[in-house]
Parts: sequence; structure tokens; C-alpha cells
Amino acid sequence: MNNIIVPAMGESITEGTIYKWHVKEGEAVKLGDVLLELETDKVNLEMSAEIDGVIEKILRQNGDTVQIGEVIGRIQSGGEAGVAAEVASEKSVPIDEKKVVAEEKPSAIVAGKPAEPHQANESASFLAASPSARKLARERGIELEQVQDRDTKGRIYQENVRNHSEVANDQVKRSGDGQGGTGGANPLAQAAPVPSAQEFVVASSKPMVRERMSRRRVTIAKRLVEAQRTAAMLTTFNEVDMTAILDIRKRRKQAFQEKHDVNLGFMSFFTKAVVGALKAYPLLNAEIDGEDILVKKYYDIGIAVSAKEGLVVPVVRDADRLGFAEIERQIGELAGKARSNKLSISELQGGTFTITNGGVFGSLLSTPILNTPQVGILGMHKIQLRPIAIDKDTMENRPMMYIALSYDHRIVDGSEAVRFLVAVKELLEDPESLLLEG
Repeated sequence: MNNIIVPAMGESITEGTIYKWHVKEGEAVKLGDVLLELETDKVNLEMSAEIDGVIEKILRQNGDTVQIGEVIGRIQSGGEAGVAAEVASEKSVPIDEKKVVAEEKPSAIVAGKPAEPHQANESASFLAASPSARKLARERGIELEQVQDRDTKGRIYQENVRNHSEVANDQVKRSGDGQGGTGGANPLAQAAPVPSAQEFVVASSKPMVRERMSRRRVTIAKRLVEAQRTAAMLTTFNEVDMTAILDIRKRRKQAFQEKHDVNLGFMSFFTKAVVGALKAYPLLNAEIDGEDILVKKYYDIGIAVSAKEGLVVPVVRDADRLGFAEIERQIGELAGKARSNKLSISELQGGTFTITNGGVFGSLLSTPILNTPQVGILGMHKIQLRPIAIDKDTMENRPMMYIALSYDHRIVDGSEAVRFLVAVKELLEDPESLLLEG
């Protein structure tokens, strides 16, 4: 018997939460198979099997808080690596007792009448598959009983499922091209489910690479789709003359750097301008809770940062109480943590409004997606010289930036959103007002 123990996960981390078990009691695992995911305030960690065997007992469940060194499950090592054990309730049952237990629905065999070998193998096939094989089979809509490609002990691995899928796709494709008929078709092709369009792509001769999405990318994808599905999202645009801010940065940048040991960037100006506009139009600093509106009287501004594994939005807390130097310092520290994957969960939670800057990558205009449950997000873009009419007789080339406000139309009216964005524009074009309004 081998215990599954919560490992040490770095300094200052004494506990974690079981995010998700990937196996169930009675399932066979091989050395290296992922057993579960642990979530902490700083890192997410996958725990893998350290031996071949069967999950004998799961002691702590999804959502439980566990301590470092705590036993959360047990693996029963067997005579054959990776062979699934039949289980009844919480206790292993020997094979010669004429009973095969499936994952959820037991199937008793009449005493004194041994089952056919093929039938017994089909009944236990789910238990004899590795977790990665079961997951791939679910994704491709394949019943494991249909997978004939197995090892000598009847075990099914990810490669066996993949081979089955490719064979089935090839047979269905040949049948569709008129090169095969039902009369002489392989029973495997008849039993296999009709593959999706994606499966046909997998079987294509064109070169391609399949990569699994990271947990962060999966989370980002789900949240963005959820935002578009649940919010009545609309975007309004304006443009900002950046002449005054560029002039201040040119004159003050060196002195600011020497005094505060931090660069005077654009984000502190935009953060201050957003805070000032939020004070004037508080519904942009709110969220919807059922049939209620929660208007927040604090200003925790999320700053979108592009990291290797995907976009993250760390939060600058109480931005209304911070000076330019402290805002720039916090944004720099949070961005550094994001790119080195050292952000804590607390640094990513609880923002009231978000700013995203696509301009650093050259974006001229975009429609940012809400960072739910927030109801507003401001998009910054590339500064570009454009001819601007100063009056009816004068034109000048000015450094201009398009800005975009996406908002939730369920609680923010169009007129309020437009006036909010105009307020941001006016504060940025008159930076001295930021000292009073921001």
C-alpha cells in the first residue's frame, strides 16, 4: 500500500485546495499518470502516480483544503503494472470470484457458469484503461469496448485509442469515397461512431501540430466566452491627443526616475484618469448580483499583462490612494511576477475595472472583452501621428491614440458610457487635472 501525500510546494505555502481529481477509486494508474490538481495561492501543481497500481481509496474530495504532508489517498500496488483491479464498494475483489465490477454499474455473473473471456474483458475494459486513454476516448466519442488494439494483458493506453480513431476515420473516409461497401466492411468501422469534422482534420495528410491548452489558456477561453454569453456587451470609441502627456514625460522623466527609482510610463496617467472618471460615473465601477447592482466605493484597477501562458490581469489595490510613482512601481512588480509565473491568486482577484493596452503590440483599434463580473474595460492603443484640425484654418500633426470602452449595457446606458470615455479623454489631455480629479 502506498500513500498519496501532499508534497511541499515552496516557501510560505502550508496548505492547498484539491482542485480536481482525475481518477476514481478502483481505476488503474501507471507511473507518471496525473492523479489530481492542487491549487494554492501561488502555484497550481499536478500530482502524479509514483507507482503502477490501482486507486484503493480517495480520502479527501474536490474542494477540500489539505495540509502539506497530509495523506489524501492510497494506491494499491499489484502483481502486474497498470492492470485494473476489480473492486466492490471500497474493497478489492479477487478475479476468481466470478464477479466483475464496472466503474458505476456492477454486473454479476451466474455462479458456476464462467463468463466468456471476451465478455469479461469488455466488462473490465474501462478499468483497464489509463486515465489519459479514458480522457482521449471521451474527447473523440469512442467507447473503450470498441478499442481492439491493446497490450498482451488487455490494457488500453492513449496510443491504442489514437490508433483506433485513425483506423475508424480512414475506413469512414474510404466508404464515403465509394471505395468500400457495407458488405465487406470491417466490423470495427461499423461499430465506430461517425467522426466529427475535427477528426477528419486529424487524419489529414497535411502537416500539423496538436498541442494541449494550458490550464490558464483553458480558463481564459471559458471566461471570455462566458463574458460574451452573459453580458450585453457594447463598445464605444474616442481619441486622445497625447501631446501634453508626452511633453510632461519628456520634461520630467529623468527627474522622476532619479527620485523614485521607477520609470514614468503611460499607465499611471491612464489609471488616474480612469479613477477620476469612475468617481463621476460610478456604475462603471459596479457589478450585477442577481437582480441587484453592487456599486463599489473602492478602486481596484486590473492591468492586463501578456505572459507566456496567456493574458492575466493582476490588480492594483486602492489606486485612488496611490501616487504616480507607487502606481508605476506596483504595475512593474505585478507585470514581472506575471511573466515569471509567480503571481498569487489574491493578486488576480477582486478588481473593479480593467485597463488593457494593445498599443504596445501595435494595435490601432480593438473592442476589448469584459473581465467579468466587472462591467467596464478600457482599451488603449498605439500612439500615431495624425493630422488634426486645430481650428478652421490650422492643421497640425498630433500624437493621437484611439481609446475604447467596452461596457455591460444591462446597467450602463450608452450616454453614461460615452460621457465616461469623454471624461477619460479630457483628464488625459489636461494632465494637471489628474492631481485634482484622480
